[in-house]
Amino acid sequence: MGEPLLKVEGISKSFPGVQALSDVHFDVHKGEVIALVGENGAGKSSLMKILSGIYEKDAGTIYLEGVPVQIDGPRHAQELGIIIVHQEMNLMPHLTVAQNIYIGREPRRLGGLLLDEKKLNRQTAELLDRLGIKEFAPTDLIENLTVAKQQMVEIAKALSFDAKVVIMDEPTSALTTSETETLFRLINDLRDRGVGVIYISHRMEELRRITDRITILRDGKYIATMDTDTASQHEVIKLMVGREIDENARPENVRRDNVDDVVLRVQNLSTRKLLKDVSFELRRGEILGFSGLMGAGRTELARAIIGADRMSAGQIFVNGKEVRIGQPADAVKHGIGYLSEDRKALGLLLDRDVNTNILLSSLANYTNPVGFMKSAPGKGTSQKYIDSLRIKTPSMYATTKNLSGGNQQKVVIAKWLARDCDILIFDEPTRGIDIGAKEEIYRLLNDLVARGKSIIMISSELPEVLRLSHRIMVMAGGRITGEIDSDGADQATIMDYATRVEQQGAEK
Repeated sequence: MGEPLLKVEGISKSFPGVQALSDVHFDVHKGEVIALVGENGAGKSSLMKILSGIYEKDAGTIYLEGVPVQIDGPRHAQELGIIIVHQEMNLMPHLTVAQNIYIGREPRRLGGLLLDEKKLNRQTAELLDRLGIKEFAPTDLIENLTVAKQQMVEIAKALSFDAKVVIMDEPTSALTTSETETLFRLINDLRDRGVGVIYISHRMEELRRITDRITILRDGKYIATMDTDTASQHEVIKLMVGREIDENARPENVRRDNVDDVVLRVQNLSTRKLLKDVSFELRRGEILGFSGLMGAGRTELARAIIGADRMSAGQIFVNGKEVRIGQPADAVKHGIGYLSEDRKALGLLLDRDVNTNILLSSLANYTNPVGFMKSAPGKGTSQKYIDSLRIKTPSMYATTKNLSGGNQQKVVIAKWLARDCDILIFDEPTRGIDIGAKEEIYRLLNDLVARGKSIIMISSELPEVLRLSHRIMVMAGGRITGEIDSDGADQATIMDYATRVEQQGAEK
């Protein structure tokens, strides 16, 4: 294949109490798409942050086109042609698409005194046209775009540089099927231009389709590199997690007979913008899955139930009694906990420690009448959930932002378990989480319903919905278009209901 475009040898990186990377090596060639896979905490993000200049390596050498380079910060990485598309968006919501893409590189006039907005918008339009992105205009404000469209802006921004190596960290996590197809076309265009692409994803079907080779990390160490064409999914997963996992297994206790008690009833719930006459029941000890395409209204329904969005009509009953929920605090008082799909913005205080985050929703239980914390009981609760959820952290006092994505998700779950909510709404509970961590989350969900908790699970992954749910509610266009028992559920049936935008009510 010739000399690699980018090569790393002996890369190591440690943080207080954590060896993130140890003697890692890998390479990518011109016109190649290489997958980088591993469980959360395997070291993928740390390695990519070193390559993009965010972290400084402790040891090792980076070669670009055969020449050793020392990457001194993100701007230097960009100047070298190493561009990263982050999983977490780094956009400024009050600025336009064009302003975000070319921030710091804006065209100017009058000797550089004034920005040339017309030229800025024109060159952005040319970029979007060249990339085949038609979902938004250069003058659209970021705050008015969906998460998926913001992701496309991030990708366009990365591709606006003269890239030699493009790193994509979970790029399809918030994209629709059609947007994913656009992304794959862009990646193939990069490949044809001789750009090397490092593609991080937990979705095995994507790796099979878009990558040439797969490099596997585990516990901060290099494990293997395999040709995608000859690598079996089973072998990749086994090398990632270091143990056998049966992805098709149905966990114990997922099917239960004692699901007759209705703990939550939503009747004719509507909102001004989207939801229309949504009605359903959640029973004690069951997982009720919600499926549908992006924009169907699943997250909006969850937000309306917990009082984050205002209902324009409808009623909510908890344990047979009608309740008024005007804000999320009211939902918590009635025993309803909500785990947002955006854990970083809405679920965690990233700059605070793990202990604080776990106790966040139940602080009243750990403070005295004067307001001071009772440290011993609080520490005991935090350690209990760190142990039971197997949260990988140096200690309960480690800063939460330094944990991997999967472990951050476990901290959010621990927060609501500490509050002892009986009704839990999980919105995309395994988004951005690797296969091994998913198994732990699946086990946790089924342990919860075995203990009599009731769960609403919103997921865009059909295999996940089919595997875990007792019943499945399908939404389209702000309505429930189908209710399916798990015994008769399959992907084709769910997709049939998910595309019935004009359906006026649920069918069974």
